[in-house]
Amino acid sequence: MRVIAGKYRSRTLRSLRGMDIRPTSDRLRETLFNVLTAGNPTALEGTVWLDLFAGTGAVGIEALSRGAKHVYFFESSPAAAQVIRGNLETLGIASGFTLFYEKLPHAFWRMERSHVAADVIFIDPPYRMQDTYRETLRALAESPVVWAMSMVIAEHEKNFDPGEEFGPLRRFRKLVQGSAALSFYRRATATDLRR
Repeated sequence: MRVIAGKYRSRTLRSLRGMDIRPTSDRLRETLFNVLTAGNPTALEGTVWLDLFAGTGAVGIEALSRGAKHVYFFESSPAAAQVIRGNLETLGIASGFTLFYEKLPHAFWRMERSHVAADVIFIDPPYRMQDTYRETLRALAESPVVWAMSMVIAEHEKNFDPGEEFGPLRRFRKLVQGSAALSFYRRATATDLRR
């Protein structure tokens, strides 16, 4: 596993064994960031990210490599959180991130109290935790960390559908690659809600 592009391009990242820590593949990560940058390599500069169920931290680290201002990593597994910290240290990343070792409901509360508004929120729980997708998307739909221009992206198995809409949060795109898929969500505008 490696960083695809940016400041830390081609640097390797450590992982853990086991299906619960399933890093986003290099190929799927490359597709994700191609969509987000859409031919503009500076599109992510200055952005704020939430990397939920961060695992190895590969997605958030990729964002930092491409100029994100701050990434909030959320990982409740102590072993995985240690891998994230190790990957950040190996790359020499000493700032621009916050690593939380806590479950999401409390983490969202902390983000809201700190008035964090995220540009990109990436959700990637273990595939077997299907209810967690819906719970997390519902919580994000009601949270001020998601603002009008935020993009929420869920990585999931291609044969599992996390859902089309959660309150004002609506899916606007789905990409399938191999056995995995990415669902992209945004807050619906007032015009969308009247339809």
